[in-house]
Amino acid sequence: VSHNDDEDMTREPEMVKAYRDTWELGLHSYLTYLRDRLLLARDLLSPSGSIFVQISDENLHYVREVMDEVFGPENAISVIAFRKTAYATSTLLPSVNDYLIWYARDIERLKYRELFFPRKNVVGEESQWVYCESPDGTVFRRLTPEEQRGQVAIPQGWRLVRQDNLTASGYSPNTSGPFVFEGRAYYPSVSGSTQRHWKTLPEGLERLAQAGRLIAIGNTLAQKRYMDDFPFTTFSNTWDDTAISGFTENRLYVVQTNVKVVERCILMTTDPGDLVLDPTCGSGTTAYVAEQWGRRWITIDTSRVPLALAKQRLLTGTFDYYELKDEQRGPGAGFVYKRKQNNKGEEIGGIVPHITLKSIANHEPPAEEVLVGRPEVKKNIVRVSGPFVLEATIPTPVDIDGDGIEDSGSGEQHGSFIERMLEVLRHSPVLEVGGGKKVNLKNIRPPAKTLSLSAEAVVANGEDKPVAIVFGPENGAISERLVHEAAKEAHLKSYTHLYVIGFAIQPNARNLVDSCEAAAGIAATYVQATPDLMMGDLLKNMRSSQIFSVCGMPEVEVRDKAGKDGKLYQVQLLGLDVFDPVTMEVDHRKGEDVPAWLLDTDYNGLCFHVCQAFFPRTGAWESLKKALKSTHDEAVWDHLAGTTSAPFEAGEHRQVAVKVIDDRGNELLVVKKLEG
Repeated sequence: VSHNDDEDMTREPEMVKAYRDTWELGLHSYLTYLRDRLLLARDLLSPSGSIFVQISDENLHYVREVMDEVFGPENAISVIAFRKTAYATSTLLPSVNDYLIWYARDIERLKYRELFFPRKNVVGEESQWVYCESPDGTVFRRLTPEEQRGQVAIPQGWRLVRQDNLTASGYSPNTSGPFVFEGRAYYPSVSGSTQRHWKTLPEGLERLAQAGRLIAIGNTLAQKRYMDDFPFTTFSNTWDDTAISGFTENRLYVVQTNVKVVERCILMTTDPGDLVLDPTCGSGTTAYVAEQWGRRWITIDTSRVPLALAKQRLLTGTFDYYELKDEQRGPGAGFVYKRKQNNKGEEIGGIVPHITLKSIANHEPPAEEVLVGRPEVKKNIVRVSGPFVLEATIPTPVDIDGDGIEDSGSGEQHGSFIERMLEVLRHSPVLEVGGGKKVNLKNIRPPAKTLSLSAEAVVANGEDKPVAIVFGPENGAISERLVHEAAKEAHLKSYTHLYVIGFAIQPNARNLVDSCEAAAGIAATYVQATPDLMMGDLLKNMRSSQIFSVCGMPEVEVRDKAGKDGKLYQVQLLGLDVFDPVTMEVDHRKGEDVPAWLLDTDYNGLCFHVCQAFFPRTGAWESLKKALKSTHDEAVWDHLAGTTSAPFEAGEHRQVAVKVIDDRGNELLVVKKLEG
């Protein structure tokens, strides 16, 4: 996505290709934004916690300076370079890496779990594994040039071997002397200097010789190491296997991080049951990976689109079920790891032996390493996401005076918000109000005297007509009372139309807007404002930005259905009026063509509880369908991608709520009473 370039934007939530750069002062605003959040993250981190910040090479040095300031340079752990793409073009050196800046809250108390991965491509012209040995140990030879280049495979059953240093610097009275091997004396130093010593005592060298673990190369005695002593290696701060291409992973976001990258960060620095926070949700990869590995998680975003993507991803995801040490305690008790081998004798379990010079020389059993990414899996169980909630972390609006106007902030703050909204409206004075119609506003200003209205304007479509405007609260949904009071005043003052502009609206208030002409004598229209406006002065107010748009109400039908134990109900989503910000047109979309809709079968008027979830336009349920194989009839999956709910009984509150998520991530709520 090019900086400040709206042409790079696409507004399809299933395949969002870019973030919009909304920071007015560019890098300065971004670093201020980042510093504030890093300070908060530092306070939230546990003493043993870690923080990772993903950044490109363009701003890496700036961000590291900020993190040094916040966390202290002594708590810097590493900068990890990971490959983001397999190929890139450039007139100079192409950039194929992104970077993770890793800091600890307190490096002395850091929680760190070393990760191991299988050795791959160990044969090569620059490889140290240049010898091989027959299965019975009678033949030991150097690899042929063809074998070393990987053009010819080594014989089956033969073991790859490399030499390893058997000495260390410094004099030792017990281990700096000669050692006789196969009738010849070898010294720790080829030159005969006493400033080196053997890594083990003479008895240990004898055990190594008896085990066939010594190899003489010229005047040097070395340790013979087999690759299968420990066929794993540790990660460095360069990860070359993390590139995302169009053939390996379906990307929901252009800045979506490879699951491997997030997985390694979580496995390195947390245990099952620990809490992971991602303040920039994106497509929800961190929440998804944390859920997969039994970590608790919180993910945050200021935009609706990422949360809609993450919600779908979590609702429809499937995961392995890991065996727990204590089922009663859950993941917090830890996973079970076992040592296991396949028919070839290869280690495939979560515990693997690590044969070292020390274990052979001291005649000790080899140490065991735990591969934290290989817990025991119960193959007969398909796990889905656990319960999670979606909450708005904004102040609760308080109407102290009972006048429909939020009083939770000071008058000065409220006035500042109204002024900011007026300024934005002046910069974006064209409203798309449905049916292909545009309303051009001019002379936008606060009314001279008012009780409930926020602004007045003149519609410049043909004959000039005065209209009234009311803004909803900055932190909350538009209430029914606010609409009623604004409509009453607008009618009495002979305005021709009322525009209700807000970030969210209560269902009853929305119903009043739609029936306002009959109820209050003046027609009204609800206009959705983008939540980006709440970012205040950091927002770049551009005419090309999608600031105001019309959200249509979902068209829903509730049907009675006879059941064995009494009356049942079904809900059908008939359709939705959708505003397309690219074509600037409104069209009626059938129920089968919405990204997602959710049903609460017993809505209490306060909290929406997802009882049934449907994704008509996507293949979101495919992963669960494949995981369950033929366990469920095909009709089940057709139903989950459909527009008609499963039958249900009336609940305590005898009303249902349907929440439809449109293409821009807007959540549109309609409430229906259950009759009878």
